[in-house]
Amino acid sequence: MDPQTHSPRWLRSVGLTACAAVSLVINTYAGTPAAPTPGIQAASWKERTIAPVTNPIFFEDAQIRTEIRPIFVHHRIDDAFLGGGDAQLYALQLRYALTDRLALIATQDGYMDVNNDALANPDGWMDLAAGLKYALIDNEAANFILTTGFTFHIPTGSRAVFQRRGNGEFNPFVSFQKGWGDLHLSGNLGWRLPVDSNAQSSILHYSAMVDYFVNDRFVPFISFNAFSVTNAGNNIGLLSEGYDVFNFGATGSQGVTQGMIGLGFRTRLFGKTWLGVAYEKAVITPKALSNERLTLDLSIQF
Repeated sequence: MDPQTHSPRWLRSVGLTACAAVSLVINTYAGTPAAPTPGIQAASWKERTIAPVTNPIFFEDAQIRTEIRPIFVHHRIDDAFLGGGDAQLYALQLRYALTDRLALIATQDGYMDVNNDALANPDGWMDLAAGLKYALIDNEAANFILTTGFTFHIPTGSRAVFQRRGNGEFNPFVSFQKGWGDLHLSGNLGWRLPVDSNAQSSILHYSAMVDYFVNDRFVPFISFNAFSVTNAGNNIGLLSEGYDVFNFGATGSQGVTQGMIGLGFRTRLFGKTWLGVAYEKAVITPKALSNERLTLDLSIQF
């Protein structure tokens, strides 16, 4: 057997590999792009989007995520509303993606502490709220997602903090998010529909947020959230409603709109855990329950 014509198999493999490498280098420097490595895909635009921080109970994210989100909200009550004061909300939200388009959501629970002498400084548990959301359109190429869903507020809380009123409240909604590179626009439109229209008001709510992904450590945003009473309740003699936290069933709130502008940012602490910080200021009269507020949360995603 001639050793020059029958080289070992490993030597032939090395030779073929070397030839392939030389060919790749030549083609690269000659301007011919190398073929993409199989199995490697570009990151989804969703990985650079953030969940809303302001109006956390009703500004539902269009994205389908699994997350745990502890929330703290500090409200400064307007002085014209029963003498002013402040209120704190401590809450925990849960979201679980059943599929890549369907998620179970639990958007309201927690404990409210109100410091207002006219209301006798009440504190107590909030009603529970849960539901589902489904991504009707999820267009990866267009960086667009449209999601619809609903929640139901179960009257389980403390009457001292204006919970457990009537027979519950439905909240059908639609949310969207559109991306242009690192710039994103998010929106939400929903309608709070109480089972007992005397005990609680019907309220249209709408939100918008623009954010820009600078990097993992800094994603600034600006937001706007508003609530318009479409049918006033007949429960208590107030002239305005309670934004996202209270539905007083205020008799004098017919046609009243309340709104706040917010500024803030999200920052990635580690892994898929994002800290959210937001400051909001009421920009529509009556300011009532929330003249200003600070929101802190942690979006712990899985």
